[in-house]
Amino acid sequence: MSARPAAVAAPRLLSLATAVPGHRVSQAEARSAVERWFAGTEAGHARMFDVLKHSGIEHRHFCMPLDWYATERSFKEQNALYVEHALRLGEEAASRALRSAGLEPADLDHILFVSTTGLATPSLDVRLSLALGCRQDCRRTPVWGLGCAGGAAGLARARDLALADPLARVLLVAVELCSLTFRRGDLDKRNLVAASLFADGAAAVVVAGAEADASLAERHPLELQASRSTLWPETLDVMGWEVSDRGLHVVFSRDIPAIVRERIRPFIESFLHEEGLSLSEVAHLVAHPGGAKVLAAFAEALAWPESGLTHAREVLRTCGNMSSPSCLFVLERFLASGDIRAGEHAVVLALGPGFAAEAVLLRGAVNA
Repeated sequence: MSARPAAVAAPRLLSLATAVPGHRVSQAEARSAVERWFAGTEAGHARMFDVLKHSGIEHRHFCMPLDWYATERSFKEQNALYVEHALRLGEEAASRALRSAGLEPADLDHILFVSTTGLATPSLDVRLSLALGCRQDCRRTPVWGLGCAGGAAGLARARDLALADPLARVLLVAVELCSLTFRRGDLDKRNLVAASLFADGAAAVVVAGAEADASLAERHPLELQASRSTLWPETLDVMGWEVSDRGLHVVFSRDIPAIVRERIRPFIESFLHEEGLSLSEVAHLVAHPGGAKVLAAFAEALAWPESGLTHAREVLRTCGNMSSPSCLFVLERFLASGDIRAGEHAVVLALGPGFAAEAVLLRGAVNA
């Protein structure tokens, strides 16, 4: 991707809000359940169960009570619950983001909906637009299949839309109900690892073009300066879904931390070079908390101080890995803390199926 022309004013992030479902489960409760469910299987031994103990997670949120997952469910039942709960969570996060931005649903020009953990046609952006009360001519874009990279990629696409129409106000909503993809009868190691990490959540971001109402930008003076994607060849089997007549089965390689250590620094340095920056000029890393080992790999690869991953580790501790919204939960903490000061650069970074990386360059606005 070529560098952004200097004359083009950057879109701004006006607001960001998150939502989690009401069933809060401690990691100790989850471990007890998983030990019961996987007992006597190939994956059911103490070393595998220790994945939960060393995950860096204290509790997570699920859309259903923990006991509900003890029974094998049909894909039809799981997907119906996905549509119901994803719409509710997405609407909750979107309404909060709109209120924070000082906007009404009728002010929106585009809705971008990102998810990978369920299916719906009409798509959930349609249902969300109707539930919020958006204009009939509000444009919609559903994006499916980006997995954990979806939050960063969605932020990049929201920026693209606001660049194409500098008057536009864009709502990005990322929702994942990872828990509903759990297969009680799928007793292999990958499913156990997924059960130890993944959770449910939603995030919504309002992005405005440079010529939208300037007073709105004062609420969160953060510029979206550039974005970059990369797709590494011969890595299709690293992360994703296998689809069977019983539903979606997780693909989750143990090689992810090694790939991060080997490939993430050249990707980030090339991206920053095109934007006239070096890694040393980036003050903040808004990293997707894919797991404790992934965060450690980010720190090692980028020579990033542990203190710079505090917000990511806190999201992992209190929410687990929610896939696409997770990096937006981390960004929310940066915004709430005021850590990104005027003129400082930050990079939102996430990985997903492909195997792929997505990055967005942010800057604290100097004229706020």
